Amino acid sequence: MKSSAVSDRLGRQLGVLRLSLTARCNLACPYCCPESVEPQGLLSTQDQLRLIHAGCRLGVHTLRLTGGEPLLTERLWPLLEALSAGRKKLSDPLAQLKDIAITTNGSLLDDEKARRLRASGVDRITISLDAVDGGSIARMAGLRRGAGAGFDLLNKVLAGVDAARTAGYDPALGALKLNAVIQRGKNDDQLIPLARLARQKGLELRLIEYMDVGNSNGWCRDQVMPASEMIQILNDQWPLQSSGRPLGGTSRQWAYKDGGGIIGTIASITEPFCSDCNRLRITADGKAFTCLFASEGVDLRDGLRQDVSDLGLETMMARVWLGRSDRFSEERGTRPLANQHAEMAYLGG
Repeated sequence: MKSSAVSDRLGRQLGVLRLSLTARCNLACPYCCPESVEPQGLLSTQDQLRLIHAGCRLGVHTLRLTGGEPLLTERLWPLLEALSAGRKKLSDPLAQLKDIAITTNGSLLDDEKARRLRASGVDRITISLDAVDGGSIARMAGLRRGAGAGFDLLNKVLAGVDAARTAGYDPALGALKLNAVIQRGKNDDQLIPLARLARQKGLELRLIEYMDVGNSNGWCRDQVMPASEMIQILNDQWPLQSSGRPLGGTSRQWAYKDGGGIIGTIASITEPFCSDCNRLRITADGKAFTCLFASEGVDLRDGLRQDVSDLGLETMMARVWLGRSDRFSEERGTRPLANQHAEMAYLGG
């Protein structure tokens, strides 16, 4: 079954659906600021599947499951089971999904869960880790018990990395990656240690600029370390060569000249990539957001509750995308900002 890709007002085709399963998290990273409570009216598994089906008919080829922390909710597993079954049927819109990925902080990822994710058809896992020093980890993860708690978290995350690898997620094939948000004055001293760890583990490390998402993280431009500066620091230690950013991708890639692996940079602040953004976000309670920096979403849950037809739901989602013209990062600093922005934990990052 072939999909019909829709394009927004700037000619950007829908390709990636980021579906948040929960707004809860077992960490309290200050740049994300989860409230650790669910919004009211969570989507059911059937609701989620109907939205994914509609997305696939509109051109979605990649599904990323997010949170909060998606491994916190048992709602993950029946969804994955249904997705796996649908992808095997050529007549099912889910067969259009070339890639299903999950983003996790890794602390709950044990051998059993990693095997279960693999058996359920999850193609890629991205694990977040913002430092390797116990004190820095505790600070970045919002842990109150200090360095000891930070080292405990590090050990859990590394065990999660090993569990994923054992389950068949091969970093060399891009199936297992490490994400790190770098904040000047907070964890910028962890760049080299993080890169060294990733090199040792054979993982692609993706360095993310500190972003002004939400209202609670106290974002300040002075705390943004530009991706170019991060790369210069790493290049001084291990020479790098740029391999560019793929169309529709968020990460510009760099290869170590000594063959030590890949570095990625996600530079939403200093090197915006709005021009080919292809991502639609749907929150755990069914609101569709066309931009990570948006203040309001479009409620799709009402249509689901009113039992709108599949075609009607597809039309609703198409209307959201067709009317899209946002490019917040490109316009940052040139137009008045909205008073409120949705929080990252609610949006699913």
